[in-house]
Amino acid sequence: MSILVPAVTDSDQLHRDALTVLQPGFVGTTPPEWVRRHLAAGLGSVALFGRNVTDPVQLAALTAALRSENPDVLVAIDEEGGDVTRLEAGSGSSWPGNLALGAIDDPALTRDVARELGRALAECGVNYNWAPSADVNSNPRNPVIGVRSFGADPELCARHTAAWVEGLQSVGVAACAKHFPGHGDTAVDSHLGLPVVDVDVDLLRSRDLVPFKAAIAAGAKAVMTAHIMIPALDQRLPATLSPAVLSDLLRAAPADGGLGYQGLIVTDGIEMGAIADTFGMGEGTVLALSAGADAICVGGGLADEEIVLHLRDAIVEAVRSGRLGEERLAAAAERVRSLGSWARIEAQGELVEPDLSIGLQAARRALRVVRAPGGPVAPVTERPYVASFSPQANIAVGDETPWGVAGMLAARLPGTRTASFGPDAADPARLDELTAKVLAGASGRRLVVVVRDTHRHSWMAAALDRLVTARPDALVVEMGVPQAVPVGALHVATHGAARVCGLAAVEVLTGQYLG
Repeated sequence: MSILVPAVTDSDQLHRDALTVLQPGFVGTTPPEWVRRHLAAGLGSVALFGRNVTDPVQLAALTAALRSENPDVLVAIDEEGGDVTRLEAGSGSSWPGNLALGAIDDPALTRDVARELGRALAECGVNYNWAPSADVNSNPRNPVIGVRSFGADPELCARHTAAWVEGLQSVGVAACAKHFPGHGDTAVDSHLGLPVVDVDVDLLRSRDLVPFKAAIAAGAKAVMTAHIMIPALDQRLPATLSPAVLSDLLRAAPADGGLGYQGLIVTDGIEMGAIADTFGMGEGTVLALSAGADAICVGGGLADEEIVLHLRDAIVEAVRSGRLGEERLAAAAERVRSLGSWARIEAQGELVEPDLSIGLQAARRALRVVRAPGGPVAPVTERPYVASFSPQANIAVGDETPWGVAGMLAARLPGTRTASFGPDAADPARLDELTAKVLAGASGRRLVVVVRDTHRHSWMAAALDRLVTARPDALVVEMGVPQAVPVGALHVATHGAARVCGLAAVEVLTGQYLG
C-alpha cells in the first residue's frame, strides 16, 4: 500500500519563509510575471539596479506594481550617490559620494545630502537603500571601496556614517551600513575573489568597527556583510558565512564582546566571486543564514527566476535535512517582514520633493584646488583639448555611468576636442604613442587632463608626468582618491566622479558658475 504525500506548494510556511529572506533582482522596467508570482507567494524584497530605471515616473509605476502584490515588500536599491548610482546611471549622480562629504567634514551637510537623496528615492517608491558604505579606506590601493568611503580616519567615517543614516531614515527610507566588519583594508575586489584582511582583533575594533558602532547607535535598519576573510575572527569562513562574525561579533551583546545589533543583517551579493567561486551560491546562502544573516542579496549579475528557485530550494532542503534550523529561518523572515512593515508605515507620510541644489553645493565645497607657483591661471574660455584617462571600471560602479568633464566642457565650449584612454594604454610600449597623440591634439589649445585614482595606476601616472612636463600649463582634474602629488598649472581634486563633481570642476576651469 503506497502512502500519498501531499505536494508541497509555495503556500506552505517553509517555502514562504525561504522566499521572504531572498532579495533578488530582475531585468526590465516592469515587473516580470515570475516576480509578481513570487511576491504573492511570500518574496519579501526586490532589488533594483540601473537596468530597471529610466526615469522617476517609470520607477514609481514599477514600485507601485511590486507593492500591489505585497504591500510590505522591501524595494531595495544600491544608491550611494557619487560614483555608485542606479537612479541616475545614465547621466551621473546629482549627489556627491562619501569621499567628497568626508573631505568637507560637515556632518550636518552629510545629513542634508542623505535626506534629499532619500526624498528622491521615496518619491519613486523605493524604501530600502543598500547604503552608506561605512568602510574605512585604510588601504590606498583598495580597488573596490576608494571614493565610496568617507575617508581613512575611523572617527571621521563614524560621524558621517551616522549622519548619513540619520538623514536617509528621517524620510522613511531604511539605511544599510556596509560592508561589515569593514572592506577598507583590502587589495582584492570581492566581486572577483576572496580578500583576506590579516589584522588583529584590537586593530579591527579600533579602526574598522568604529563606523559600524556609530551606524548602530544612529538606528541603522540594516547592516550588509562583507565577503572577506579575517583570520583573527575565523580561519575557515568569510565574514558573510561566519557565526563568529555575524552572531558573536555583530549580534552579541556588548557585555559579551559584540555590538548588540538587533536589526536586519543582509549579505552582499551571494553571486559574487568571493562566495560563488568558493562555497557556491546555494551552500553560501545556507551557511550565511545559519551564521546569523537574515536576508540574501542576489541579482546584480544573476537576475532570473532560476536563481530564486535555486536558492529557495537550497534553503528548504537545508531545513528539512536539519542543516538549517527552522526557527533560525523563521526569525530571519520575521526580521524582513518587520522592516517591510516599518517601511510601509513610514511611506504613509507626506512626500516632499528633493532639493537638488544641495548636491551641487556640496560638490563645490568638496573641491581641493592647487595652483602651481607663478601667478593666477587664466580660465578656459575656448575649445580646449580634454584627455581622459580611465582605469578598468569598478564593478560596483559599473561602466554605463558617464563621468569626467569632457562632455560638459564640449557643451559649454563648442569645438572642444576630446579623447579617452583606458587600461589598454597601460602597455609601456604605447606610452610614447599615447603622449604624442595627446600633445598633437592639444596643439594650439588649452590641455585638460582628467584622471581617476592616479596613485593606483602606474601607466596613468607615467602618462600624466610626461604630459605636464611637455605642457606645464596643463590643467589636471583628479576624480578619484587624490592620493598622488598634485601636478599641473592647476590641479582640481573632486573626491569622486558624480555628475555634480564634474560640474563643480568645470566651474573652476572656466571661471564661471553653471548655476
